[in-house]
Amino acid sequence: MKYVVYFKLASYYYNLIILYMRSLLIICLFFFSLVSVNAQTVVVVEQGQKVSIRGLSMPTASVVWASGSNGMVAKSVDGGNTFRWMRVEGYAKRDFRDIEAFDSSTAILMAVDTPAIILETTDGGLSWKKVFEDQRPGMFLDAMDFSGNNGVVIGDPINGKTFMAVSKDKGDSWVPRENLDVMMDGEAFFASSGSNVKLLSAKGSLKTLFVSGGIQSRMFFNGNAINLPLQSGRNSTGANGLALHPNQKQGIIIGGDFANDKRSDSAILLFSLYPMVTFSYPVTPPSGYKSAAVFLSKTSLLACGTSGVDLSVDGGLNWKKISDIGFHVAVKSPDGKYAILAGGNGRITKFQF
Repeated sequence: MKYVVYFKLASYYYNLIILYMRSLLIICLFFFSLVSVNAQTVVVVEQGQKVSIRGLSMPTASVVWASGSNGMVAKSVDGGNTFRWMRVEGYAKRDFRDIEAFDSSTAILMAVDTPAIILETTDGGLSWKKVFEDQRPGMFLDAMDFSGNNGVVIGDPINGKTFMAVSKDKGDSWVPRENLDVMMDGEAFFASSGSNVKLLSAKGSLKTLFVSGGIQSRMFFNGNAINLPLQSGRNSTGANGLALHPNQKQGIIIGGDFANDKRSDSAILLFSLYPMVTFSYPVTPPSGYKSAAVFLSKTSLLACGTSGVDLSVDGGLNWKKISDIGFHVAVKSPDGKYAILAGGNGRITKFQF
């Protein structure tokens, strides 16, 4: 009987030790995750230019292109450490809200409002040629995306329908598409970061995914227009951008209300595309309105907006603010070692992770 008591006591203390060790491990992992988040550095490498940057593209680990207001374009060939600014000749008053680059020489540049134009350079920005123009009243281009040689650009509604044009030759030429989606009253697209349209490559075919905002906010995918449970009811509310998971089967939609950028509820959605489109909210949302987001890895995400910069290390379920500095747009380097963020006053930041 005495040995049975000793055995039970030993088992009891053994279980206590196991429980203690597990608790200690959880605590250590928790603090390690906090340290990992707080260890991220947001280093401003460029600022002071009279330009609001909305377009970013990083075709290689060393080449970064940026575009914005006052006809300005910037390029880095040293991984975002230094930038050379250029004003596009003949377009000094234009607002270039998106840019898509293929290398240090070739880039496609989008100017938003009437006349809507797309320009191309093949000599590193020394000269630009017009490859698309639409002078119809109300024309306003919002975002571009490319997958290989194929490109797509979307714009605000014309005659009540989405405007879209496609390219099959890396932007050398563009063809408007017909029979597009009918837009709802008060629904349009935001030209805030060039990230609200994506081309997905799936099983040898391309699919276009894009999101709208304004009084109404929807996702357009696979011929369906799906209502988004985001902030709505005002011209300043709704979806501003998309970030796709590396598997291209899921991602996040970011937005909110840029006129009330501290409001954090219903400003972000996690989504899955297959086997059917589903949405969910994060457990802990970002700190407010966001205009762009990027997957740093399969589980880490960065989101930015005028409300600051937030980071998630668990697939977008929980977010932590890491900077109060406002930015409009973000991209990740192809080698996965850092991200570039850009915003007002020509501010460009390199984010090490």
